[in-house]
Amino acid sequence: MKVSFADIQKARELLKDIICPTEMSHSISASNLLKSEVYLKFENTQRTGSFKFRGAYNKISNLTADEKARGVVASSAGNHAQGVALSAKLAGVKSTIVMPETASISKASATRDYGANVVLKGEIYDEAFEHAQKLEKEHGYTFVHPYQDPHVIAGQGTIGIEILEKVPDLDTVIVPIGGGGLISGVALAVKAINPKIRVIGVQSDRSPGMAHLYNKQPLSQVKRAATIADGIAIKNPSQVMLDSFISKYVDQVVTVSDDEIAEAIVFLMERAKTVAEGSGAAAMAAAMSRGLDLGKKTCVIISGGNIDLNIVSKIIDRGQILRGRLCELSVIVDDLPGNLSRLTQAIASQKANILEVRHDRVSKGLSLRETRIDFVLETTSIEHVERIKRALEETGAKVIQST
Repeated sequence: MKVSFADIQKARELLKDIICPTEMSHSISASNLLKSEVYLKFENTQRTGSFKFRGAYNKISNLTADEKARGVVASSAGNHAQGVALSAKLAGVKSTIVMPETASISKASATRDYGANVVLKGEIYDEAFEHAQKLEKEHGYTFVHPYQDPHVIAGQGTIGIEILEKVPDLDTVIVPIGGGGLISGVALAVKAINPKIRVIGVQSDRSPGMAHLYNKQPLSQVKRAATIADGIAIKNPSQVMLDSFISKYVDQVVTVSDDEIAEAIVFLMERAKTVAEGSGAAAMAAAMSRGLDLGKKTCVIISGGNIDLNIVSKIIDRGQILRGRLCELSVIVDDLPGNLSRLTQAIASQKANILEVRHDRVSKGLSLRETRIDFVLETTSIEHVERIKRALEETGAKVIQST
């Protein structure tokens, strides 16, 4: 498969009055943390909430009149679905989108709102993909591939041009990898403009297929990639994308865990004042946790912001716990008057805020004279949590559990 820089430039011209010009701003907080001048490219503010609209619109705009008349079909966990749905609506084309049954309710609902016929099929993206191909053959639809398509790749590559227009002397770009369409387009574009720029790809360690291919490691069998980075959860990596683009233009591919992604989501909310979904925060997670060689100036692509509100609070709590900003402590003390007061005074002496207290006098392992007390605390750091534990132990309490 071939895509040229001229194809990306052509897509840029086609998209200039359609897409939102997403901001790319310098982040002081991220720069201080990573010891590099960090710029965040906010594709989470693009139309439909992710970069996917670029490639989808470029693809559908290049269809023939006959192809448009027959309609399009696509498969997606959510972001490509919305990109195709809106692009088809703007072009007056009928669209059918196959999404996994595990797709978030918010993404499926948004896709319907853009005018698409949504079909739920399979537990993971790959099963939805297979069903979409079946519908393509049955109904004569044109399949809009989420990544393995020249027009889609060219559309995503317009981000690379925008990045270097903002910061021409950039050293590094960090990009999430699902199927590889985004990183292929971006890497091709930035390398065409400045071959010295390093491009680093990031995958979830729950679906690390492309990372394994790139690093020449054995592929592991992934049955169901349960991850908060559902937008980049691809079961079977594409050898075509690797051979045509990623092995040629990408300098490094790493993986990140769900905990690291959760921490990045919280960091972006708190310090960059932006909402990123799991896949959208993957690049930031790698920058924060992998000790990457970033050079003097770095761009981190925040690729999407379509996060399910039902899991936002869980992610925030997880991220806060990992950063030592939220703590659950359980202690066992003698069930005597005054002990709770001594414990709360010890916590107060360390300037922690008590959010919740629970008593348990009947759990297995407790004697008749003992009680277990569970605290949920607002803290400032891991070190702060350790100081609180020592203060509690000095009262005679036994700390049995902490998170």
